[in-house]
Amino acid sequence: MPTKIRLAPRAWAVSCRIAVSYTVATAGVAPWFGFPADAQTPPKTRPIVIAAVGDIMLGSTYPDRRDLPPAGGAMLLADVAPILRRADLTFGNLEGPLADGGKPAKKTGANSYAFRVPTVYGKHLQTAGFDVLSCANNHANDFGVSGRVSTRRTLDALGIAHAGSERDDIAYLNVQGKRVAVLAFATGSVPANLNDIPGAVRRVRDASPQADLVIVSFHGGAEGSGYQHVPRGGETYLGEKRGNLRGFSHAVIDAGADLVIGHGPHVVRGMEVYRDRLIAYSLGNFATYGKFGLSGPTGMAPILEAHLDPETGKFVGGRVHPARQTKPGGPRRDKTGAVLPLLRDLSRADFGKTAVQIRPDGTLLPPVRTLKRPNRR
Repeated sequence: MPTKIRLAPRAWAVSCRIAVSYTVATAGVAPWFGFPADAQTPPKTRPIVIAAVGDIMLGSTYPDRRDLPPAGGAMLLADVAPILRRADLTFGNLEGPLADGGKPAKKTGANSYAFRVPTVYGKHLQTAGFDVLSCANNHANDFGVSGRVSTRRTLDALGIAHAGSERDDIAYLNVQGKRVAVLAFATGSVPANLNDIPGAVRRVRDASPQADLVIVSFHGGAEGSGYQHVPRGGETYLGEKRGNLRGFSHAVIDAGADLVIGHGPHVVRGMEVYRDRLIAYSLGNFATYGKFGLSGPTGMAPILEAHLDPETGKFVGGRVHPARQTKPGGPRRDKTGAVLPLLRDLSRADFGKTAVQIRPDGTLLPPVRTLKRPNRR
C-alpha cells in the first residue's frame, strides 16, 4: 500500500497550546470539579493528526460534460488544500468512480444519479493532500466492475490508498512511525456491509493486531436536511436499510477502532466521544460539484482535525475548520464559522454528556468528566 509520512508542525503547535490551556485552566481547582477528560495527562509524544472530510465528487462526464468545473477542476480544492496538507493523514469519501468510459450499472432517474469522474481529476486529490479515500458508498459502483477497477488503478498510480472498493479492501499506511489501518463500510453488496455489525466487529478485530491505530469509515444514514440528528436504532431511506449508526460505531470501537468517521446524509451530524474515541457521525458534503443541493445545511463542508495519542489511540483534542460550498460547488473557508454552533448544538442534543466539546474558535476537547467529591470526615 502507498506510504506517506508528513510532519505537521502547525497542528502540533495547536495541540501544545491546548495542553497548556488545560494546565492553566485547572491549576488550583479542586479535583472533584469538572475538567476535560485527559486534561491533566497530555500525551508524552506529539499526537497523530488526522484530517477528515465528507463526500467528494469533483465533476461528472455522465450523462454529458456539463457538470464539469472550469479549468478542469484544478482550483476546486485550492482554498482548503493548505489545511488538508498539514495533517499527518488526510481522509475523504470518494463519492463516485474515477473512470473515462463504460455504461452505468444502475437505472438513473429523478432520485437516482450516476457519477463518472474523469481519471485526470485524481491528480487534484493528490495535490490537495489526500492520503486515503473511502470507496465504500452508494455511488462507487455506478459504473460497475470496470469503474471500480479504474478507480483503484488511478489511485494506486497516484500513491493514494483506498478502502472499501471491494469487501476485503483495507488500507494500511505508515504514519509517524505507526501503522494505521483504514476500514470502510457501506450498504449494498460490494463493500463490507454497515448493517452486518457482527461482521464489522470481526473485520476490525482481524485488522487490529496488524496495526497500531485503526480508523473506521462508514457511509450510512438517511439523506437530507431533515436528517441531521442521529436516531437511536436503525435508519431507512427510500426503502433501504441505512444502518444503526450508534450501535455500529460503538461496536467497532469495542472491537478496537480508534476513530470513526461517518458520511452519507449530505448534512453534518453531531460528534461524541465513546470510550475515549471520537465518532463523527457525518461530515456532510465536502467537494460535490454539479447536481448536489448545497443550500442551507447541505452546503456545510467542515474539515475535521482529530488529534490521537499515538500510543493509546485516545482522542486528545482537535479542531473543526469551517468551510462551505455554494452552487455549483467547491469548498471555501468560511470566516463566519457557521458550522460550529450547528455542530455544537447537534452534538449536545443527541449525545449529552458524551458530546465532544466545541469551542467558538473550532477547538475540540474531550467531554467534561465530573468526578465525585470525596467524603470528608
